[in-house]
Amino acid sequence: MLAHDALHRAAQVAAVLSQSGSPLIIHVDKRVPETAYESLVKAVGNLENVSFASRVACDWGTWSLVNASRTASEQLLAEHQNVGHVALISGSCLPIRPLSELRAFLTENADTDFIESVTIGDVPWTQGGLSEERFSLTLPFAWKRHRRLFDFWVEAQRLAGRKRRLPDGLSPHMGSQWWCLTRSTLERILSDPRRAELDRYFQRVWIPDESYFQSLVRLYGTKVVSRSLTLSKFDFQGKPHVFYDDHLLMLRQSSAFFARKIWPGANRLYRAFLDGRRPEGKTNVSSAHIDRTFAQAITRRTRGRPGLVMASRFPGEGYENGMSAAPYAVFQGFSEIYQDFPEWVLRTTGSRAHGHLFDPERAQFHGGHSGYAGALSEAGALRDYGPEAFLRNLIWNTRGEHQSFLMSPRDSQGVCDFLARDRNATIAVVSGAWALPLLRSRRPIEEIRGRAAQLQKIESAFLEKLRERRARARVLIWTLNEFLERPMDPMQEIVDSLSGAESQMLTDMPSTKPMRGLPEFLQALRNAGMNPHLAGESNFSSRQLMDDSQATERI
Repeated sequence: MLAHDALHRAAQVAAVLSQSGSPLIIHVDKRVPETAYESLVKAVGNLENVSFASRVACDWGTWSLVNASRTASEQLLAEHQNVGHVALISGSCLPIRPLSELRAFLTENADTDFIESVTIGDVPWTQGGLSEERFSLTLPFAWKRHRRLFDFWVEAQRLAGRKRRLPDGLSPHMGSQWWCLTRSTLERILSDPRRAELDRYFQRVWIPDESYFQSLVRLYGTKVVSRSLTLSKFDFQGKPHVFYDDHLLMLRQSSAFFARKIWPGANRLYRAFLDGRRPEGKTNVSSAHIDRTFAQAITRRTRGRPGLVMASRFPGEGYENGMSAAPYAVFQGFSEIYQDFPEWVLRTTGSRAHGHLFDPERAQFHGGHSGYAGALSEAGALRDYGPEAFLRNLIWNTRGEHQSFLMSPRDSQGVCDFLARDRNATIAVVSGAWALPLLRSRRPIEEIRGRAAQLQKIESAFLEKLRERRARARVLIWTLNEFLERPMDPMQEIVDSLSGAESQMLTDMPSTKPMRGLPEFLQALRNAGMNPHLAGESNFSSRQLMDDSQATERI
């Protein structure tokens, strides 16, 4: 056992191993204060088959860890001639299966070495840092304590083109430092006639505790199973996952015999696995199940959940796992044509239809509420401070219920880029419909010509965003003329797109707003020098511009 922290937990594990009849050699980092070391010796020194190895100061990723492991292994083999297998564990390891099962398992596999050992050329075992170069460069400096010197020496060797020669017959392998080797294999490694040469080579390898035994076992092992009997998982940065009390069920289901790294404060885990009783309801599952769980944890850590932005100081733009949490719909131009369009959307598709969420004055939530799910405020100033966050929050807070809302060139446009890039957005636009409220205002052309030009410019910029190559939204665009010529077809297409399949033929349409005189109005704009080209050709027929009663009669 290699221990350097939480020595009271190491003492508990040592007591259980001693009670099972397993001999144990403990190596304690020389940097551990003498008072803490003496307390450990006092706690377990009188236990049968427990003794201490001579102490060396250990640095992460250096030869000192291999040296400590070899010293303890040599002492164990010398003092206990009946040992068949030697397992290396840490002070933060915890036996998660009865030690009697471990003993029976090793008896059945008396000639088998259990050590994770993979070739670096074939398997991407490392998580960042050096891979092949850890074997071809000399790395005498401790990475954690002398980081700048370490990096400087690596770059200097790269520039010089320096490469070390591998010892004859050695094939570099890597793997977990927690192994279980047969006595015969371990004795061959420790008594290798080329030990001095191999030591000189591995003393300058980076993190040799993950490559020394892993490489040499391929020279001397007769039957090697590339797996560790200790459950240890690493995150995307190569740091070990820590097990807490809420991992109890997973650890009970694991087929491993030890688990690392256990949080020292996990009282429930230590009680469950050190009380001498076999955990009730334990069922072995394949390691693939646990691997998938940790893979999902890494995905959640690195990508998050769709529709949420990581809560760090500097969120990474473009790294969000989906810009919004669920599909939603945006309708531009429809409220200018129809009286009760949001009510029709709710009635026909079941989508929770809001008004103009980005109205300059206030967000028009469904039902006229002043606030909505997740304590979203109707205040336009608060919404416009972060319009993308406002929409993200609305979709996240209402996930499970489809949302839709109205847009207009008269609305705040700060969210338009977001809408165009969001795969969850379905955007339907009737271009040129902004002219209808101006028509109904009955104001002189000279007064509204400038406003009409401004609205068309805003809508044109929005349509350009929707047509960009980077746009990912599903976009449906009709000119006002195209829409009014056959309104049933676009409305049917909208319903089909929201339902995800072809729906039944529409038999219900919203009430049409008055639009008599539209051709003459558009022509007057042209005559005044403003071309409303987004409305389409000006060949509107009287049948297209019928009033509400005629539209209802036709339906």
